[in-house]
Amino acid sequence: MAVLPSFAVLIVALFGLAFPILYAQSPEEVLTVQGSAGRPGGRLVASWHSEPKTLNPVTAVDVVSKELISLLNADLIHINLATQRTEPALTKSWTVSGAGKHYTLDLRQGLKFSDGHPFDADDVVFSFKVYLDPKVHSPQSDLLEVGGKPIQVQKLGPYRVGFDLASPYAAAERIFDGVEILPRHLLEKPYEDGTIDKAWGVSTSPAAIAGLGPYRLKQYVPGQQVLLERNPYYWKVDSAGHRLPYLDELAFLIVPTEDAEVIRFQSGDLDLLEKISAENYVLLEREQKSRDYRLYDLGPGMEYDFLFFNLNDLSAKHLPEVASKQEWFRRREFRQAVSLAIDREAIVRLVYRGRAAPIWTQVTPGNKLWVDAALPHPARSVEKALELLRSAGFTRSADGTLTDSHGAPVEFSILTNPSNVQRSKMATLIQDDLGQLGMRVNLVSMEFQALMARVFDSYDYDATLLGLVSGDADPNPEINVWTSTGGTHVWALAEAHPLAPWQAELDRLMDAQTAMLEFANRKAAYDRVQQIVEEEDPVICLVSPNVLAATKNGLEGLQPSVMRNYLLWNTERLYWK
Repeated sequence: MAVLPSFAVLIVALFGLAFPILYAQSPEEVLTVQGSAGRPGGRLVASWHSEPKTLNPVTAVDVVSKELISLLNADLIHINLATQRTEPALTKSWTVSGAGKHYTLDLRQGLKFSDGHPFDADDVVFSFKVYLDPKVHSPQSDLLEVGGKPIQVQKLGPYRVGFDLASPYAAAERIFDGVEILPRHLLEKPYEDGTIDKAWGVSTSPAAIAGLGPYRLKQYVPGQQVLLERNPYYWKVDSAGHRLPYLDELAFLIVPTEDAEVIRFQSGDLDLLEKISAENYVLLEREQKSRDYRLYDLGPGMEYDFLFFNLNDLSAKHLPEVASKQEWFRRREFRQAVSLAIDREAIVRLVYRGRAAPIWTQVTPGNKLWVDAALPHPARSVEKALELLRSAGFTRSADGTLTDSHGAPVEFSILTNPSNVQRSKMATLIQDDLGQLGMRVNLVSMEFQALMARVFDSYDYDATLLGLVSGDADPNPEINVWTSTGGTHVWALAEAHPLAPWQAELDRLMDAQTAMLEFANRKAAYDRVQQIVEEEDPVICLVSPNVLAATKNGLEGLQPSVMRNYLLWNTERLYWK
């Protein structure tokens, strides 16, 4: 309890609490970023393919909304996308106790939201209360569960918050990244009224929205642009003591296609392109010397393309044609033979113009912390693939057709999405590669939502080409992919029991590594996960596309990352030379 000075006690005794007693605000504990100071002022114009659906951190699920929200808000502990490691943010320091189950976070004092209202521990406790409320159905709620239980949050002081986990969690610090801290003074009433999910829609007045991010909303013109202005209360400063961000304004034009983006970039309407295809990279490369821009090839990112077969339990689906082929798909030799026959180098060369990396497991070369560099990379070999097939009872008839042990010809289809040009080209190459084994592969193109319905709902498919982008270098966000009960365990969804001993081992390893607090132990466990993926081929990993980007010359402060957002993750430090 605060102790009032004697004169204040006297005033209260004489006059009651008819007027407020003012306390001095805590000194502002800013975060000083290292590096040379930049030049303040100016405007940066970028683009999005679609419009944001909301400005509400509690309900946002689409990529554009989340990217916008990340510029308007801030989190407690942040992942530096250049180093892929955690670093202080709104939290200046933290301690871990209770065998890794209790975290105490000390917050920066004296900070303000973009509307000038003070920030303190009450905002943090309120934010987690909202995200964890089952009635709110926030997408963050699943990420805030450890050991099957929601984390417990308590206020320990005006600028101190405690977090209790049900079990040790190796990546606990990374939980706090991306959990945007909400302004209690603006959102407590809609939360109590049960309307928090309707707050901060795209039509909300900019004056009614506040955050702790480097920018605040200035204007939203539907179908045209989102305009942000610098947050004058932002809590980072440069090495010279100048308050960040440097840029006065940040604009996002709504440009529906990448080809249109490239045209507007060439004409000078856009200052940067965050991710472009290999074809457009080549196009821009031809004119780079004569135009005022710079291209970036950042190497493989966190994205990877893969092929997988339908290993779902189809007993309740009435799909006899698909079920009859599962005898092939469940054979490890069959999946290994397919992997050996696919020419990954040709995919890199012909689909991605050499700007991709062949892969044999789910961790890409861009994930330097976790990739198992010791894994073998078997060269393509049709002969070895045929040997594997023969060992599993397959034979080739006189006309070259591959048949199984019952004499049935091996024929199946691969679902593709025609709007993804790269994957469509990839499917054609795979069709030809597997044809050299005597397999007849049919390509079935369908709109993306229809394709996803086949994979996740009806299970009416033989094989599918898809891509995944990991949002973090850490293994834990991909638990849902590799464990048998995971929601994105695409090749065999809703498994009552692991379909094979190797899947049971994957389950055990992915679960165990979450509680290993020593990095070396976690790395060894996840290396074994990668070995299993390569040996068993539950998904056949193919290539990881390079992250390709472009900016106008003169834009400084860039620290390009292979993780989203590739160029704009540190917008507060960008400036014009």
